[in-house]
Amino acid sequence: MKLTLHAFALPLIGVYLSACSLNSQENKNDEKPKLPVTQVLAKDTLLHKAYVADIEAVKNVEIRNRVTGFLDKIMVDEGQYVKAGQTLFVLSSKEYQTEVAKAKAALSNAFAEAKTAEVELQRVGTLVEKKVVSPSELEMAKAKMEAQRAKIAEARSVLTDAQTRLSYTVVRAPFTGIINRIPLKTGSLVAEGSLLTTVSDINWVYTYFHISEDEYLNYLNAKKANRSHRNTVELTLANGKAYPHEGTIETIASEFDESTGSIAFRARFPNPENLLKHGATGKVNLETSVEKALLLPQKSVFEIQDKNYVYVVDKDNKVRMRSFVPRTRLSHFYIVQSGLKEGERIVFEGVQSLRDGMEIIPQPMAGAAVAQAL
Repeated sequence: MKLTLHAFALPLIGVYLSACSLNSQENKNDEKPKLPVTQVLAKDTLLHKAYVADIEAVKNVEIRNRVTGFLDKIMVDEGQYVKAGQTLFVLSSKEYQTEVAKAKAALSNAFAEAKTAEVELQRVGTLVEKKVVSPSELEMAKAKMEAQRAKIAEARSVLTDAQTRLSYTVVRAPFTGIINRIPLKTGSLVAEGSLLTTVSDINWVYTYFHISEDEYLNYLNAKKANRSHRNTVELTLANGKAYPHEGTIETIASEFDESTGSIAFRARFPNPENLLKHGATGKVNLETSVEKALLLPQKSVFEIQDKNYVYVVDKDNKVRMRSFVPRTRLSHFYIVQSGLKEGERIVFEGVQSLRDGMEIIPQPMAGAAVAQAL
């Protein structure tokens, strides 16, 4: 009887143990969280980045007087639109008029002396022909004549210089533009070379901005490949509003700034409303291309002490916390600078409950599902 009981008991014990093992495995699976998992994607990407820009007028010159004198008249006002050649300032001119008068008198005197020398030359020539005087007298008369001609040339030069200095007492606009600040007042004694004002032609303006070396190379790659590349740029004003006209990149500096590692770009913008002023600032939005940029959903990222982390899923479906360096943001994605590789599996969401080394049940997400979840 005992033998019979043992014979039946052994199979029953085996079935019981098997059922317990299955239940234990099911319980373990129940404990593992099911979490959506996506991959780090590599994709050629166009980036739009803003760079601080300095705005300068295409033409902006300082107006300085070229002679010393009292400021007799100010013919324009600050902010006034002026045309090329228009009178801006008038300086006292009496002493320069006197110089011109003296120079004219000196020139007249030189002409008179030259006339006298010419008459003397003719007289001596006649006497030499009659052998009344020696030929040396004729040579001396010719030398005197040449000396008087030199005096005429010198007097003319002095007169031209005096007239030029007199003309400098009237200061005119070198080109059509807008008058800026006028620091002096009527009656001021103005030394030669003093700043009277500046004139700006702001129908067109330049914007200067700097980009890093890798961004410069990406820009050139985009331009070379012509992947929807535009040579135009947009400008954001200091108040955050978009400037209504596009600009065009015209030049790139020939060398990098060693202190910053950046290179300067210059873009030209139309300014028909004169909204942009010389010396203003803004932000230029530049489009660059990044080949095989690593894209990571922002939803997958969490921060600890100002560092960015994700949970990477290994081949055993265990999560490993890993830091990475983001390059920039693009819509709902990070573009990864370093720390992650293409194709690595990462937890898409639900990272709050995870711990490093925890095993999960991955729920793969397609690219379309990721985009929809974002």
